[in-house]
Amino acid sequence: MPAINPAALGRHLRHLTEAIGVRLAGQPGEAAAADYVAGEWEKTGARVHQEKFPVQTHDVREQQLQVYHDGAWHDAGGSLFANTPGTAGAWVEAPLVFFEGPTGYQQADLAPGLRGRIVLHLGSHLESREHYRRLVAAGPAGLLMVDVRYPGATPLADAIFPAYAAACGAVPALNVAFLDAWRWRERGATRARFRVVGGPRPAESANVVAELPGTDPAAGVLYLGCHHDTQADSVGADDNGTGTAGLIELARVLAARPRRRTVRLISFGAEEQLSVGSAAYVRRHRAALARDGRCLFNLDSIGSLLGWNTLWGSGPRELDALLPAYFNQYGQPFRRERGVLPYADHFPFTAAGVPALTLLRVNCAAGRFFHHRPDDDLSRVSLPVLAALLNAVADCTADLAAVEQLPFAATIPADEHAAVAACWEDLFGGWDFSPAGAPAQATAPVR
Repeated sequence: MPAINPAALGRHLRHLTEAIGVRLAGQPGEAAAADYVAGEWEKTGARVHQEKFPVQTHDVREQQLQVYHDGAWHDAGGSLFANTPGTAGAWVEAPLVFFEGPTGYQQADLAPGLRGRIVLHLGSHLESREHYRRLVAAGPAGLLMVDVRYPGATPLADAIFPAYAAACGAVPALNVAFLDAWRWRERGATRARFRVVGGPRPAESANVVAELPGTDPAAGVLYLGCHHDTQADSVGADDNGTGTAGLIELARVLAARPRRRTVRLISFGAEEQLSVGSAAYVRRHRAALARDGRCLFNLDSIGSLLGWNTLWGSGPRELDALLPAYFNQYGQPFRRERGVLPYADHFPFTAAGVPALTLLRVNCAAGRFFHHRPDDDLSRVSLPVLAALLNAVADCTADLAAVEQLPFAATIPADEHAAVAACWEDLFGGWDFSPAGAPAQATAPVR
């Protein structure tokens, strides 16, 4: 049987990161990546199509940020959050206040300290819609979001969840580097100002779907997933060029193996805005997933040169029991993390009731030190490690596709149902949400 080809992985990664480059949802780079995946899959003989869905693309043409300390204005780096408005090129200037996000929401009323100010928000990952609602309702002139997971000198790119922006509105929000925020506090910064040309606008993204049919339609469908988009200013070699290149190779390898069950490979668009493409897929195919879905194995950032393998997601213990032997055979043991993780493309499948897991390869306690940065390039990736992991996934998928009876039930643990439902409603907006509408701007720019 054919095996994963490291040279082919390298070729796909070079095309994604060098020939195409940044692959922002709803923009030409992402569309080029979708077309490339589709073309490579067609070479395997798979049935391939693309499913379009609406998205708010991050269309920023200029951005400037300055902070006042030591009697002068100082230039600083920043990256506008996706799904938050720009300033139409006008400067927004206001007093700068420091807000300690992990404890700040204990205040009964946020408005007295935040209204009309530019708020340096310690913590960029708002995991509570109620916190976000209170933050926006307090009326800040703008937000400078500090990602406390990665205390470095480089501003990261990120997004406000589409469902949050649609429900609560949005103000201009820029991600800033942790060490810049530290220096501003140290130097007694009192004011900030920024301007942004561009912002979110309606656009279209796509999921690319490849079908390797099985001989028994009643045996169900096994899903393999990845995402082909990136964050702003990042060529995304690991996040998620590795998953995308890997899924291309998996289609080639699995096409030659006998299958009783259908294997469906999906490269999702717009993952970097909180799995917008995966959510669009499960909303569109909810009935078919309930009838035919057996499990999903998702690949996201799996090639880090140095690190360890981690498997997140919701599935039956019988499925967990199968997996170590496949990965150990290729010298790639993994650490199993249990509990609900809503921040990857497997989660919407979990919300639809399908066992779903995401494989990641992390290299620090927070994930990957080059997360959402411009230096997520080919130097971060190990092709031998990537090939070994993919061979394990290929062998496991081929065996599950061929076996007469799956050795696990297509269910998620009962004790996770409530948490899954709560995350699906809060973070994703539930079954009826669509990201088609532009986020409302909560406050007018302050000059």
